[in-house]
Amino acid sequence: MVSFESDYNNGVQPEILHRLFDTNDEQTSGYGNDPYCEQAKEKIRHACQMGNAEIYFLIGGTQTNTTMIDALLAPGEGVIAADTAHINVHEAGAVEAFGHKVLALPSADTKLTAQQVADYMDRFLADPSHEHEVQPGMIYITLPTEMGLVYSQEELGALYDAARRYHLALYVDGARLGYGLAADGTDMTLPYLAHHCDAFYIGGTKVGAMFGEAVVFSQQRPPRGFFTTIKRHGALLAKGRMLGLQFDTLFTEDLYGRISRHAIDMAMRMKALFRKYGIKLAIDSPTNQQFVILSPEQQQQLAKDIIFEVWEQSADKQLVCRFVTSWATTDEDLTALEHALANGPDAAEEEAKKKAAENSARAAAAVGDGGAEETKDVDADAVRKAAEAEAAQQHAQAPRGSNYIIMAGYPQIDHDKPKPTIETDEEYKKLLKAEQQRFFQ
Repeated sequence: MVSFESDYNNGVQPEILHRLFDTNDEQTSGYGNDPYCEQAKEKIRHACQMGNAEIYFLIGGTQTNTTMIDALLAPGEGVIAADTAHINVHEAGAVEAFGHKVLALPSADTKLTAQQVADYMDRFLADPSHEHEVQPGMIYITLPTEMGLVYSQEELGALYDAARRYHLALYVDGARLGYGLAADGTDMTLPYLAHHCDAFYIGGTKVGAMFGEAVVFSQQRPPRGFFTTIKRHGALLAKGRMLGLQFDTLFTEDLYGRISRHAIDMAMRMKALFRKYGIKLAIDSPTNQQFVILSPEQQQQLAKDIIFEVWEQSADKQLVCRFVTSWATTDEDLTALEHALANGPDAAEEEAKKKAAENSARAAAAVGDGGAEETKDVDADAVRKAAEAEAAQQHAQAPRGSNYIIMAGYPQIDHDKPKPTIETDEEYKKLLKAEQQRFFQ
């Protein structure tokens, strides 16, 4: 089965694997005090066009975000972010666990704007009792955003100006930074980013590395005791050279940029396939995350051959689904997707019609002895709607905040198991209640 579930479901870029193997017998000092970490730092400084940047290597994204936010904020301070931001939705309250509140602002397209920040800060400062509230101390954005959008130079520059005007730090989460910088139509560059924020990180885990993120302090110095803060957050790797060696490899001969561009090329071909087969885009993403709208029947049919994520359910019961390319996506992967799309929607429609017909027959049988003549009296539209509701039930009952995720294609739900029919509505309700209780245990 082909997976477009995420950009971290493959192992590691082969060049990194070869480097790890070739240097395996070497002995170096720990905690980042090794030649490979130093080489990687120099290459990153050169790529950022910032010779005085200070760089640290951490292990994973959530660790990096909590470490940076905790280090850059004083006690009692919070971080301004879009309500869809990763730290607000998908990091299990990790920021709050270290004593800092996420000050979430609504965002229609997952971007945060300078005007939003200014309006928020003006309202905050105008409140006579603002000293009794959580004090804003930082602006957090992701590049690209949760829905794959990229900030322009103008947008980032305006945010940085707002941050300085209100004495806030601007921190950029770059878990997928490579894909953002390689996106079609963007004017964002690594040097511009480095010169228009206080700190950011270059994601490795989702862009070819086995693991690892490179924190860059660009426009401010690291807080006092930052190394100790990394240790306190469990983000300090004893075998630090494993991180340095990976980033040294990624920033040699622009490997990071080349594999990121490959993912974008694959994503644009994927987008073309969706359009070819009449699949509507939920958002026009220029990066490696593509979001489309599927009916429950289409999702179930496509999930037989392709692994992807159900991102959220719309008010009309349609499903927003995410498909992700990566440095490792192949031509064969896209061929498999096209085959599934070519067979999927029609097969899903036929399956829905067949199911509706079966339900219609059962409903007719329940009426009495009228046989085939009674079938004509059955409300076909009501039967169809009941079948659609049953197919979507698993999604409608899933818990979510601003979005939720079901791993389409994985066997959490047995699609072959006989489902309760219209005649057994009470039994179905009992079964659903039992499943809900099991899920929330």
